[in-house]
Amino acid sequence: MTTYADCSFCGGEVTEKRIDYDYRRQAHLVVISNVPAGVCGQCGEKYFRPDILKKMDETYHDIFDRNQKPQRTLTVPTVSL
Repeated sequence: MTTYADCSFCGGEVTEKRIDYDYRRQAHLVVISNVPAGVCGQCGEKYFRPDILKKMDETYHDIFDRNQKPQRTLTVPTVSL
């Protein structure tokens, strides 16, 4: 388990949790589950280790550039205001 510094935004305590993360880049979105992240217990800000950021970026490229099939596909409603 990784130890994190206090939140740089609000000073709250940051603890490691497993989260779902919406990874957006250009016009694409991939939802990545079970991501280890530091999460501030006060404001909810998320912090990622460099190796996790690299893995999320590789996952994005695997799906959108290398045409690897994702584990599952979600249908997401969209609206415009």
